[in-house]
Amino acid sequence: MSIKDEVKKRGLALLGDPRMAKLMQNEQFMRAMMTVIQVPGKVEHFTSEQTERFAKMMRVATADEVKDLKRQVKALESEVAKLKKKLDS
Repeated sequence: MSIKDEVKKRGLALLGDPRMAKLMQNEQFMRAMMTVIQVPGKVEHFTSEQTERFAKMMRVATADEVKDLKRQVKALESEVAKLKKKLDS
């Protein structure tokens, strides 16, 4: 049995527990749970923000900037190919 299956099994068992149902009705507990659920997204956002800031300070291109540049180069290459075809015609 995988860890994921075990966590699902235990989670479902917890949801059936009357004590858990009572906890779920507690407003403070629910607010705390929502905060805990939001933490990974906030950490990811903070990390990407700091990475971009550091890259700018070090004058290094970020992954997003490199993707944009590649996209622009491809568009320009296709435009050049079209113009070459017009010249050859």
